[in-house]
Formats: sequence, C-alpha cells, structure tokens
Amino acid sequence: MASAFLFAVALLLAATIALGFPASLTLERAFPSNHGVELSQLRARDSLRHRRMSQSSNGVVDFSVSGTFDPFQVGLYYTKVQLGSPPTEYYVQIDTGSDVLWVGCRSCNGCPLTSGLQIQLNFFDPGSSSTASSISCSDQRCRTGVQSSDASCASQNNQCAYTFQYGDGSGTSGYYVSDLMHFNTIFEGSVTSNSSAPVVFGCSIQQTGDLTKSDRAVDGIFGFGQQQMSVVSQLASQGMAPRVFSHCLKGDNTGGGILVLGEIVEPNIVYTPLVPSQPHYNLNLQSIAVNGQILSIDSSVFATSSNRGTIIDSGTTLAYLAEEAYDPFVSAVTATVPQSIRTVLSRGNQCYLITTSISDIFPLVSLNFAGGASMVLRPQDYLIQQTSIGGAAMWCIGFQKIQGQGITILGDLVLKDKIFVYDLAGQRIGWANYDCSLSVNVSASTGTGRSEYVNAGELSGTTSLREGIKAGILAFLIMHITLISCIVFL
Repeated sequence: MASAFLFAVALLLAATIALGFPASLTLERAFPSNHGVELSQLRARDSLRHRRMSQSSNGVVDFSVSGTFDPFQVGLYYTKVQLGSPPTEYYVQIDTGSDVLWVGCRSCNGCPLTSGLQIQLNFFDPGSSSTASSISCSDQRCRTGVQSSDASCASQNNQCAYTFQYGDGSGTSGYYVSDLMHFNTIFEGSVTSNSSAPVVFGCSIQQTGDLTKSDRAVDGIFGFGQQQMSVVSQLASQGMAPRVFSHCLKGDNTGGGILVLGEIVEPNIVYTPLVPSQPHYNLNLQSIAVNGQILSIDSSVFATSSNRGTIIDSGTTLAYLAEEAYDPFVSAVTATVPQSIRTVLSRGNQCYLITTSISDIFPLVSLNFAGGASMVLRPQDYLIQQTSIGGAAMWCIGFQKIQGQGITILGDLVLKDKIFVYDLAGQRIGWANYDCSLSVNVSASTGTGRSEYVNAGELSGTTSLREGIKAGILAFLIMHITLISCIVFL
C-alpha cells in the first residue's frame, strides 16, 4: 500500500512540474565536402507545432552545433534556428561577440546563394510567415536597441533598422522583425516538439566583405551578447529560459559540440567576474604563466579601458594578444623548446618543425584571471598545425598580434575543448577543460526555484537523460519517468 501511495503521489507531482522540464534541440554535425570529410547523415526531426510555453516554464534550450575551429576546414561554429510560420531552418554562426540574431532577407543584396559547407541556404520572407510583424521606431524594443547601439531609426519610414560592421571588415544592414522561434521541450523524459516564443531578429538586406563569399557561407549570425536585443535576454524576459548560457566546442576533426541556454553543471568549473558595464564579455586577465613561470608583463596591459581589454569571443577563429604581451609570450614558449627542435618563421609567425607529439615538447600555459581563476592551455590550445616539411609537421603559434592595439581576444582556438558558462544573472564567466563529445548536465532554475538536469549534447542519437537530482529539506519521492529517474526532495 505504501509503495502504491508513493507511486500515486509521484504521478501527481509529475503532472504539477511537467512544464518545468527543460527545452531542447538536437545536436548535429556538418562538414565541408571539399576537404574530404564525409558529411554525416542528419536525423529527421519532428515537425514543430506553434504553442507558446507557459510563462513559468523556465527551461533549457539545447541548440545543435556544427563546424570546427580549424581555419583550414570551416573556421567557425554554427547552429540552426527555426523561425516563422510555417517554420524554416536557418544556419547561423555562433557569436558571443555580438548581440543580435539576424538572417538573410528575401530582398538581400550581396547575400550568397550557395555554401561551401554543403548546407542549404534560406532567405527569410516576412510576407510568407503568418506570424511575422515589423518593428517600428516607437516600439520599446527598438528604443532599447538604440540605447545599446544595436538599432537605429530612419524618420522617413519609421522602421527599426540596424547596421553592423565586424572586425574582419564585413558588414550587414537591414531591419528588425518579430516572429516565432521554435524549439523542442522535454516532457516526462521524452523530447517533444511543441514550444515557440516570439523574438525580435534582423532581416539582412545588404551584406559586404567576407559575408558575401560562398566558401563558408551561412544564413546569418546568432549573437549571444548580454544586451537586451539578444535572444538570450529576450527569452529570459519571457520566462522561457534562464539568463545563462553555456557551450562546449569540440576541437577534433569531427567538430560540433554543445550549446545550451542553461548552466552546464560540472564540479571543476572555475569562475571569474565579468568587467561591469561593457558591451562585450570582458574579463580581468591579470597575468600569463608559461611552464609555471609568470611572464614580466604589466597587468595594466590587459586591463579594460576605451582601447584595451580581454574579451571572450566565439566569433573569432584564432586568439589575439595585446601587442606588449605578444613578444614575451612567444619568446617564453620558444625558450622551453629543446634546441633539437628546428624553429622557422612563416609569414611572420613563429613555427616549429616537429616529428613527435607536441604534448611531449611544449609547455602548459596558464591565463590567470581575477578571483584566482586560471585557464590552463595545452599546446594544441595555442599552436596550429599548418603543413609538413620533409616529414616533419610544422606547428605555429596560433596567437596573433594586432599592431598598435592593446586588445586581447580569446577565440575558438582557446575556447575549444572546454565548458564555458556565461552567467549573465551573476555577471561571471566560468570554464573547465572537458571532452565535448561527452554528455553534460545542464541546470535551469524554474519559477518554483527547482533545477532540472538534462543530458544535453548527443540528443540527435538518443533521447536518454541522466539521472536528475533535486535537493530539498523534509522528505523525498522517487519516480521513474520513461528515460529519466528523478529524485525529488520536498
């Protein structure tokens, strides 16, 4: 009788918290065929229905991740989003260095029509979506965007517009629309397709520079910045997801990884505070150590100011050191290399001819941040293999120097093979070295204060979930729901 009673109560509890289960999309990988890498067969998706999540359903959204950091293959990580009614898929670059989600518009001038990544490019047509609406200059969302320089207004047509210029010289301009973004939810341990939320995003009508090239073309850019125009902020304000997101980008040739709106839970994660009131994810880098020895670099070189700072940016392929730090860093690394290793200069980069594993030769590098958080870099996190000469592999320093600038940018070269947690509510960023081909636990606080844990990552191959544990004070119930076992403490 007692067990039957517990089971009945567990079912009742499951019904009351069902909307609290995390939201999820599937993980896929796609690679350019012109590099001889076989294109993975993508799994079919469930058709998406257009039902808003409850305002109290603050769950986890799990985006697919494709691409690699390798500049000789893809040189970027990208994901898929579904927008409009009926929903259409768009491939967009993952970029923590900007705020706005934008995709190419039907009337775009300069948008590529095909992609060397072997993906189908699509153009958004506001007139073909039954749920699309334009954003006027008087809209509060536009006014907020103007304050953060993410939007502008032309008085002649009262249309909320934007113009973005990126660090590589490329650019885009267009106007804002509001439409539904669709994503899956996890209900009683199974992935279902029943969630959507209205978001404001850009419709690009003009592209320039590298954005016009087809070799690595995607449909747009997904900005994961912290301003109010970002999708992260928009979904958080609607109660759809927590104000935190995480990624784990695979560094091997298969690429892909994990990207979630939620907090990856891992005991080895260390955190450092964000520099407040900055448009980017600025951190207070204090020193660099090579082989355990702190380099003689004034900490002010890394401090945030009008023309200086240390930025985390997934939209950057390599990594860049402030000019005053670059030469000391390269000299320190070279000094630890055995004299038997031949060093060469290639296009201004310090390179080394290696016949054995770089892990046996090169030192560990430590980036030391405020709060005692250190980011340990293995040789493959600061070196890039470029070619082979006479049977020896040529590895070059992947960190670059921008002449006359004091900006330090940690791009995908450094970010790969690590969990990164962007805790916007707590104004901090955390990381830990991790095998991104493994599953992770992701937590999202719900309206009731609970945390749900979901096995994010390889959901394209399985919907199995890790055991989730919610702690409380008085007593507990045990319930088994399909593929997840939840222990709930009341």
